[in-house]
Amino acid sequence: MKQKAGRNGLGDLATKFAELNDDILFGEVWSRTDKLSLRDRCVITVVALVSKGITDNSLKYHITNAKNHGVTKIEMVEIITHIAFYIGWPNAWAVFPIVREIYQDEKITKEPMFGLGKPNDAYAKYFVGKSYLNPVNKDGMFIANVSFEPGCRNNWHIHKASKGGGQILLCTDGEGWYQEEGKKARKLMPGDVVYIAPNVKHWHGATKDSWFSHLAIEVPGENTSNEWLEKVNDEEYEKL
Repeated sequence: MKQKAGRNGLGDLATKFAELNDDILFGEVWSRTDKLSLRDRCVITVVALVSKGITDNSLKYHITNAKNHGVTKIEMVEIITHIAFYIGWPNAWAVFPIVREIYQDEKITKEPMFGLGKPNDAYAKYFVGKSYLNPVNKDGMFIANVSFEPGCRNNWHIHKASKGGGQILLCTDGEGWYQEEGKKARKLMPGDVVYIAPNVKHWHGATKDSWFSHLAIEVPGENTSNEWLEKVNDEEYEKL
């Protein structure tokens, strides 16, 4: 790795230290990617700094570096949660505001497993935030990939049917929520499956700080229709 931070920040004061920082630490140790990937070195460095209780610009730099080398917000939060039990709760607690700041502009970091598709403009009035729709099968049974930007969720709604019907959600990317009327919201992660019985009032969407994608499978039935209802209460959503 080529680094000039040492020379830029300390070249006029600690010339040798700056040289060692740029040429040895980064130029040689960090560059040994045949031994350990840059992504892994980023994670190790963040863990080391947090363990020492360091929350200055050096930690911000290395968390940003980790982000730039593919460590997602979900992964970073999990890393800090894990090490909290070993390095001290206050040390870990102090890092989360930095993580929130650095990842606040995180966009979808990869194409969803079944494709992002196009903006879901036809149903935009039934959503808070922006969603995308990508039909993946129209023959026999309609299946579509639905992606929600962070904070996006659909209104309360009901999949009506006199017989059969309902919907199945297969979660593929990111983090989301699902809630039925009168029940607690359920956190959704890749691999989770939700069966939505017909005539049940519910909503689903992304968490506040993560994209979320799922396959929506329409279960065949008789006299099927969708009834769109009121928006999810903002205050209740923010509490999740």
